[in-house]
Amino acid sequence: MMVQPMPRHVKPFKLKHVGSTLVLMALLALVLYPFLWMVISSLKAEPDIVTYPPQFFAPGYTLVQYQRVFSAIPLWMYLRNTAIFAFGTTLFSVLFDSMAGYAFARIRFKGRKALFNLVLITMMIPFQITMIPLFIQIFKMGLLNTFAGLILPRMTSAFGIFMMRSYFVSLPRDLEEAARIDGLNEIGIFFRIMLPLCKAAMLALGIFLLMGNWNDLIYPLMLTTTTEMRTLPSGLAMFVGERVTQYGPSIAGSVISLLPLLILYFFAQRYFIAGIAMTGMKD
Repeated sequence: MMVQPMPRHVKPFKLKHVGSTLVLMALLALVLYPFLWMVISSLKAEPDIVTYPPQFFAPGYTLVQYQRVFSAIPLWMYLRNTAIFAFGTTLFSVLFDSMAGYAFARIRFKGRKALFNLVLITMMIPFQITMIPLFIQIFKMGLLNTFAGLILPRMTSAFGIFMMRSYFVSLPRDLEEAARIDGLNEIGIFFRIMLPLCKAAMLALGIFLLMGNWNDLIYPLMLTTTTEMRTLPSGLAMFVGERVTQYGPSIAGSVISLLPLLILYFFAQRYFIAGIAMTGMKD
């Protein structure tokens, strides 16, 4: 009896595929476990949250923690302030980082390498070292408790300049030469030729910056002293006191704070993955 050969489009079953799938599922469960714990804990009563030993599930669930968040702090105002700060900072930073990255990658000028190395050195300076001089500077400029004071110091970033320069270096120079022959200057080449080609890199950088600014606590807390200018992370810090910590409202507020980022990541995850790949580009 002759055995029929397996069709080419049907892949043979391999045990290693099952093992790889199980490992990936285990890693996925490990990554999602803290997030699921946070969501379920936000639906628990306060005694069930702080019970020992900790329990993943509770005897009952309630929305009282979300009600406490909305009654204790002006949540919608904090969300508005966070959105203005995070999106405003991201838009300006992406634009200026792209311009600086293009200049370092394409324009020949004296001291270019030294200046770029100086920009890279600033990435190694912790924010705790510069926060006091930054506060004094913003205070003397009269920009405390303003969106301008929050956005202005972060209108560019060393990481963004490095990332965009790495992307511009990878583009062929023939495009610029053809544009110069057609009579375009550097500004025209950047906005009409180069900028449309780096949309993926700009979106990836924007996601990185937006996530960092949205979740930032120390920076907005340092430059705002009034309730009307607080962002959501600094507003949620009010639930953490010196002697008493309100875990339920803090967890519920954290869930609300994460929802916009999760929605954004769902629609732009391929650009986020591309950004991770771009950070490893060769110089």
